[in-house]
Amino acid sequence: MNQPEDDDAIEKNVRRATGISALRKIGKIVAEDLQVDTEKEKALRWFARYGWMVLLAGALLLAYLLGVI
Repeated sequence: MNQPEDDDAIEKNVRRATGISALRKIGKIVAEDLQVDTEKEKALRWFARYGWMVLLAGALLLAYLLGVI
């Protein structure tokens, strides 16, 4: 067997494995980022749907405590 050819094959396999590992790590980071964005969107949707009621209740409570109503 020729030693340089074996070294080239080993080096190629190592580079391939390193690249695959890096892509998996990047994939995990992207998935976590997408999950965080999804959670933020869900919270904003909830606030848009029900937040005005919470603000109205707070304003009414403040008006009551100030003696306006």
